[in-house]
Amino acid sequence: MRVLVTGGAGFIGSHVVEALAARGHDPVVFDLRAGSDVRDAETVAAALTGVDAVCHQAAMVGLGTGFEDAPVYVSRNDLGTAVLLTGMAAAGVRHLVLAGSMVVYGEGAYTCAAHGPVRPGPRAGADLAAGSFEPRCPRCGEPVAPGLVAEDAAVDPRNVYATTKLAQEHLASAWARSTGGTAVSLRYHNVYGPGMPRDTPYAGVASFFRSALARGEAPRVFEDGGQRRDFVHVRDVAAANVTALEAASPAGALRVYNTGSGRPRTVGEMARALAAAYGGPEPVVTGEFRLGDVRHITADSSRLRAELGWAPRVGFAEGMREFASAGLAGDGPAFLRDEARPARG
Repeated sequence: MRVLVTGGAGFIGSHVVEALAARGHDPVVFDLRAGSDVRDAETVAAALTGVDAVCHQAAMVGLGTGFEDAPVYVSRNDLGTAVLLTGMAAAGVRHLVLAGSMVVYGEGAYTCAAHGPVRPGPRAGADLAAGSFEPRCPRCGEPVAPGLVAEDAAVDPRNVYATTKLAQEHLASAWARSTGGTAVSLRYHNVYGPGMPRDTPYAGVASFFRSALARGEAPRVFEDGGQRRDFVHVRDVAAANVTALEAASPAGALRVYNTGSGRPRTVGEMARALAAAYGGPEPVVTGEFRLGDVRHITADSSRLRAELGWAPRVGFAEGMREFASAGLAGDGPAFLRDEARPARG
């Protein structure tokens, strides 16, 4: 299968390219570093010639620096996706795998001892400044217990990036209904691994910690370090993309899969494991916070395992040891995933 991989020279995209090639497919890299912009209809149309499927990884990622980033997020992520899908419709390309994100859920799943499943609202700045980080029941104000989010949970994007990722899914769903195509969105958890971009306002927390250690500095952990996340290795995510491309997905609809390790960890736990593997200074818990961050978000990835037979292969300890010694990609334009590897294909 000839597969166009947008963002194919970036962090996740480059690993997808390698995984596709290892399975005998013909990956074609489409990346802004090589002058290929998904917002340019003519360039997209030319790239789709002879292509059987598209793996859409290109995106502007992370929280950025503030709401002033909104126009470029929408342009890169949503306009770019709309142009790409329009080109696919015209070219008769009917198979899509989209890089989705767990950020579309907002806060994770919670249970109140008195009121059962609840969805806390955004955390107040005054509470965070006072060091009160845990969400509370919106009905009684008592503490709630975090759990796993399933794909059919209500979505609640709480920042610009999350909003654009949900819009991408809506566009993919509309494209599938209109064309009879197959569309899969893999809602990634916190992806880490070799080739991750250096710390910029757009990088993930694992990158920030790894960059600090490389400078001989202690990783700075926000809040109290108790935030629950699911850290999934980039090779496992790449394998999920290949599995989704090869699967017999239903035509005319978008199928969504949470894509994580299935083993929640706290941010503090990850920072300590990475520092120990690197041999660097112990993390420092700062109490700092960012409005718009969620406290706990870990999703149930069992649907992907049950329906497509995918399972993560890289364990947390093994992955952290490898990441501690792996190189990071150079700084690049904020809208790029990273400068991981040269384009191929």
